[in-house]
Amino acid sequence: MIEADADARFMTAAIGLARRGLGLCAPNPAVGALIVRDGVIVARGWTQSGGRPHAETEALSKAGPLARGATLYVTLEPCSHHGKTPPCAEAIVAAGIVRVVSAIEDPDPRVAGRGHRILEAAGIKVTTNVCAEAALRGNLGHVLRVTKGRPMAALKLALTADGFAAAPEGEPRLSITGAVANGYVHMLRAMHDAILVGARTALADNPLLTVRLAGLEARKPLRVVIDSDLKLRLKSRLVETAAVYPVLVIAAEDASTEKEARLASLGVDVARVRRDEAGHAELGDAFELLAARGLTRVFCEGGPTLADALIARGLADEVIVLTSAKPLGREGRAGLDAASLAALADPARYEKVETRMIGEDRLMRSERVLRSERIL
Repeated sequence: MIEADADARFMTAAIGLARRGLGLCAPNPAVGALIVRDGVIVARGWTQSGGRPHAETEALSKAGPLARGATLYVTLEPCSHHGKTPPCAEAIVAAGIVRVVSAIEDPDPRVAGRGHRILEAAGIKVTTNVCAEAALRGNLGHVLRVTKGRPMAALKLALTADGFAAAPEGEPRLSITGAVANGYVHMLRAMHDAILVGARTALADNPLLTVRLAGLEARKPLRVVIDSDLKLRLKSRLVETAAVYPVLVIAAEDASTEKEARLASLGVDVARVRRDEAGHAELGDAFELLAARGLTRVFCEGGPTLADALIARGLADEVIVLTSAKPLGREGRAGLDAASLAALADPARYEKVETRMIGEDRLMRSERVLRSERIL
């Protein structure tokens, strides 16, 4: 029991450490690693920008000779394949680690248990499934990309106290949340590979969708617009800044080639997918396209239409609702439809994991239930 408690404590720390790589290392997973000797952490590592060095080799290089005879805690099974770097499993063996505690097996077909088997064949004691669910949440983008062919999606909505996401059509853009909540949203942007909106939001709000927090100015997540008919204005802030902050527009396969050429001339990347039965760009295909481009984590700020579609399709893995204390006081654009509200209230589909105040606004965060997918 004492060892199990220590394992959980150190793994929890490693999972927190792994978060430092979120938004920086796609298509590689964001992994955390600790090397522990006689109950003391002697080295730490996390996946570095661009996906390498990997967390394990970072920790091993910092530990040096202290790694011999120590225990390694790692949030994802060490890799076993030769890519741009040698396998982490082999580096662990060479360093003289005697025990590895791993949170979850890597479902990537190039690994899928082979990393653990390499360690065990070398006489290293391997303990698995420690803090597995928390580690899965941290690596969900990677896991979904290799098992389902799509990135994970975090959906954010800002609502007035009476449940509206926007003022009536034709009125100026509504400022709903306060400065503290807005800063929180920018931090979330920085922890994702892409920021996604629909065409309606892009046209109505003319958003910039950049990370504007001190110290994080270098973060440039891909800005993605689902724009079936290429209605995005050439004078929009997204297009005018495309040379500095990348923009991808996902259009329907039969959208105007002339409009595509005009956007491309201004530095906007345009990709195409099928139309769905309603005539819109097929959302599932769009997510597959993003995964194929190496994206693992997408932050969706696309407004009620996109929000309802993501929830209905089972693509919203995390739902963050920020609610202002101030009502709109008149009819506006509803935040979520009845089906989405019912889904969020269904314990078989979503679990409420966090409710707190963030400045003057209330934060409610829910996670999609994963047990039915047998990922764990």
